[in-house]
Amino acid sequence: MFDVIRHLSFYSILEEHVRSYPGKIAHACSGQTRTYEQLLERVDRLINALEDNGVQAGDRILWLGQNSDRILELLIAASQLDAMLCPANWRQSKAEIAELIDDLEPKVVFWQEEEVGGDIRAGRELAKFTGGLWLQHDGDGDDSYDSFLDSGRPDRNDHREVDTTAGTLIIYTAAFDGRPNGAVLNQQTILLQNLVLAPTQRISNETVFLAVGPLFHLGTLMQCLTVYHVGGTNVFVRRSDARSIAKAIHDHKCTRTWLVSKTMDEIIQLNHDRHYDLSSLRSVPYNEEWNRMVTVEPVETHVPGYGQTEVMGLGVLPQYGRHAIGIFGRPSPLCHMRIVDEEDRDVESGQVGEIVFRGPTVMNGYWRRPELNAHRHRNGWHHTNDLGRREADGSLTFIGPKVQMIKSGVENIYPAEVEACIRRHPAVADCGIIGVPHPQWIQTVKAIVVLKPESQASAQDIIEHCRQHIASYKKPSLVEFREDMPRTATGGIDYKLLDELYGGGNYPGGNTRTS
Repeated sequence: MFDVIRHLSFYSILEEHVRSYPGKIAHACSGQTRTYEQLLERVDRLINALEDNGVQAGDRILWLGQNSDRILELLIAASQLDAMLCPANWRQSKAEIAELIDDLEPKVVFWQEEEVGGDIRAGRELAKFTGGLWLQHDGDGDDSYDSFLDSGRPDRNDHREVDTTAGTLIIYTAAFDGRPNGAVLNQQTILLQNLVLAPTQRISNETVFLAVGPLFHLGTLMQCLTVYHVGGTNVFVRRSDARSIAKAIHDHKCTRTWLVSKTMDEIIQLNHDRHYDLSSLRSVPYNEEWNRMVTVEPVETHVPGYGQTEVMGLGVLPQYGRHAIGIFGRPSPLCHMRIVDEEDRDVESGQVGEIVFRGPTVMNGYWRRPELNAHRHRNGWHHTNDLGRREADGSLTFIGPKVQMIKSGVENIYPAEVEACIRRHPAVADCGIIGVPHPQWIQTVKAIVVLKPESQASAQDIIEHCRQHIASYKKPSLVEFREDMPRTATGGIDYKLLDELYGGGNYPGGNTRTS
């Protein structure tokens, strides 16, 4: 069994798809489709071009752009060189991009000009690390993606010995402690998880998956990789746009995707005349008009489980919890789970504690974070920083993050990161971030700010400061000033009191925030 897993790789799977599915479409993007055979030819050229430009085991390749089929091409190519691909958040500010470049020190950067090029170039200028080969993926000329790919020899790469336990994918997670951390995942972890997700998510070689969510989030990427693994078809749209989504479903007969309610409403409005045929899409029921457009499936077939990037997406699945007390289900066959107290001792059923995991789908660790790795992987278990409860029947109820997050639309925002940014403003002495309910976006960010004596700053000054230094969606939309910051007995900010005073609430996992 070990040898079978060891020789299973992204590349060997592609070779098998060429034999098993001659002429089948592997993916579609920007009006162009490619078969698995064409994908293999491109991957071989990429591998050879990367190697000719000095990429070797352990090197990092950075993708600074929106969704594209090229992310999948690069991941397969990087994995065959024991190198690592990092698809990064294209919504970051120039300062965040600079920090990412300095942390990753990439050997090659593929970047996009359209829509995001200005911040990327500015971030490159700010970065201390000045190495790496920069190639524009949506450009022409010698420094373009296509030119780089064409420079690669067409020689096959099936002779290479690959370490499938070495890191191959880096996904930067949200900033719990004020600094994003790159979770390093290996091929074996990803491919084993694919074998769990395929039956539980009902993904097969007949699936046509529309990749709408950003591929720098594992939520979408893990489904793309599972579809690739089992010989299905992936369809990529550059970003979430109602017309592009509806056209892709119509053109490619997409069967699965993941949409937020706002996008569904936009598609309903756009397609009121039924110009686009969306009947191939299998979806949960939403409203009468949406239900008439798509193929409706029972809600329970789409219930999410619990997990995080560090455990390859989902560690607990509802498919192992039919009729269970905890709606999130039970651990995947590849995960062991415990609920522990602050001393890492198991708590009793019905008691809240930290969720910890062990198993082959746990990440290798965080990139360049030895102290954090030692803390999060202590005693041989990955500590999630999330709170949960084992019910009497062994199923899981997820409570929420130990460090409470704010949910705005589909984005997770961690107060520590926004607070760290605001505290860098020269007029600010202290601040606390809370989430306040929002009728459309779940929550919006409110900053409670204490100014330094004899200093002045307006609410707009604080908001603009954040806009310049962190992604725009993280900035506060509301700012209130007070003379001092309320503290708990242990010295921390009294977030519960801030919520009471300033209208906080609607946090994921509960209605109040933990201090």
